[in-house]
Amino acid sequence: MTPAAPLSSLRIMLLIDADNVSADVIEQAVQRTMEDFGAIHVRRAYCNAEMAVNRQALFKRLSVRPMVNLSAGKNSTDIALAVDAIDLVIAERPDVVVLVSSDSDFAPLVIRLREKGCRVCGIGQQGKTGEETVGVYDSFIDIAHHGVKPAVRTAPARKTTAASKKTPAAKTAPAKKVAAKTARKTATKTAKPAAPPPPPPQPEISEAAEFILQAMPALRRGTDVPLNDVAKALRTAGLLSKSGSSLKLFDKLTAEFAVMQHPDRIRWTGAPAP
Repeated sequence: MTPAAPLSSLRIMLLIDADNVSADVIEQAVQRTMEDFGAIHVRRAYCNAEMAVNRQALFKRLSVRPMVNLSAGKNSTDIALAVDAIDLVIAERPDVVVLVSSDSDFAPLVIRLREKGCRVCGIGQQGKTGEETVGVYDSFIDIAHHGVKPAVRTAPARKTTAASKKTPAAKTAPAKKVAAKTARKTATKTAKPAAPPPPPPQPEISEAAEFILQAMPALRRGTDVPLNDVAKALRTAGLLSKSGSSLKLFDKLTAEFAVMQHPDRIRWTGAPAP
């Protein structure tokens, strides 16, 4: 009988359906995987742009790479995760794939990964996972979502002590002094200059546009940037697949980006006027 491989020699891949589970379940899942296997070689979270912005600090702290899905189609994030999982299994050859999701739609993916020779472990959010989902995996863990409610503080009741009863009441200032003090305060308030008008509101930037601007900071200046440079930056940041079309992406964002042709260049229309 061949002895089992030590945990230190196993390659572990953690894929998170971040649109499906809460932030604290993601954090618990990473900690649990580290406790069970001692290392995580691939850490990726798949989510829409808004979720990636909201959980940016969490992903950074857990060393999880966000894979942003800019498509608004139904189950588009699930499809992106499934396609990426097959590519990674072929390229990286992991021994164990840990899939964090309560979605039963991943059953065909789990079966295909097992056929590729991987052990597939599932982690779901308690209360969201059905029985049919649990039975597909080699092992499955349900993690409870811990919602934290802010503590309500009440001021303690004031106690009346003997010492406080004996304390004499404060002396009342003469009426003339009170009137003079009130007059000085009124004069000071009247002499204050009028507050400057508030600055004009800045145009609201969509989550998708913010991710693109982070990947290519040169666009923030409102200058024309070569399309090839922008596409390369988006692929490096994981916002565009190798076969994805940058022109199709910007066709969905015509309210914020302008495409100039001959030569092909991109301009962010939300840049402030010089």
